[in-house]
Amino acid sequence: MDLKKASIICALFFVSSFIAGHSIAEKHHSDTPSFKSTKVSKNIWMLQGKGGNVAIMTGAQGLLMVDDDYKEMSPALIEEVRHFGGLDKLTYIINTHWHGDHTGGNFALGSHAQIIAHDNVRTRLLNTQEIKLFKMVSEPYPEKALPDVTYAKSMTLHMNDEEIKIVHYANGHTDGDSIVFFKKANVVHMGDHHFSGFFPFIDIEHGGNVLNMAKNVKDILAIISDTTKVIPGHGPLSSKSDLQDFYNMLIGTSSEVEAMKKQGLTLEQIQSKGLSKQWDSWTDGFLSTETWIEIVYNSLKSQ
Repeated sequence: MDLKKASIICALFFVSSFIAGHSIAEKHHSDTPSFKSTKVSKNIWMLQGKGGNVAIMTGAQGLLMVDDDYKEMSPALIEEVRHFGGLDKLTYIINTHWHGDHTGGNFALGSHAQIIAHDNVRTRLLNTQEIKLFKMVSEPYPEKALPDVTYAKSMTLHMNDEEIKIVHYANGHTDGDSIVFFKKANVVHMGDHHFSGFFPFIDIEHGGNVLNMAKNVKDILAIISDTTKVIPGHGPLSSKSDLQDFYNMLIGTSSEVEAMKKQGLTLEQIQSKGLSKQWDSWTDGFLSTETWIEIVYNSLKSQ
């Protein structure tokens, strides 16, 4: 399976898990839950399962994990961790935001490692949350699955001869997003600030906004290099060029929707008219153009 197909399937799993009923693809996947492992650098791997991409850093001081997929993927994730030394080696888990496809593994792994996240992630997970677009309700997490180390703006970990910088980029995908920089390895985990090659879900109900996401991505592009390995929240291992394409899409589609909105067109009229053909490929396997237009429109309205 090539990387584009893998990214499309990953996105399909993300959607179908939230919507009532399950697609054939998800049923097949749930029969044989597993992860695809991609080596990113000397001691960093990207794991692709059913939900958000997981990163694992190995070393003498133990394992650090970024995100931990859906709750039901935990047995497969634990099996994968055995290849890197097992749960006894797991020291830290970083949650890039609160969504269940990035934090569901907290239930099984939280008693083995400290969970780190932005302050707002713990607040969200302490309370019932609802995402209307996907008809998803998230019940409060138990104490063992909650972040026990939280931060407001940024924090730094020094582990395995690596400097890991965890930075809050406000109100992009949600109100509690973290971007994780592995400085020596020249690797960045974007969380859901990057869906590689397709329109992203942006959680406006919980503080996200397309324009803020674009600003945050622009700021990140300014500090990474052409050789930086970019781990997206969803999709294949990427590069700075891929992230630039994502930024161009955010800006380009937002500009088109804003121009039509200024002409006095309603949301329904803009959806009927659609976007330029250059964005057609961004619908592959995930959000339709109509749904993306609605997310952009509501982001503009909230501004």
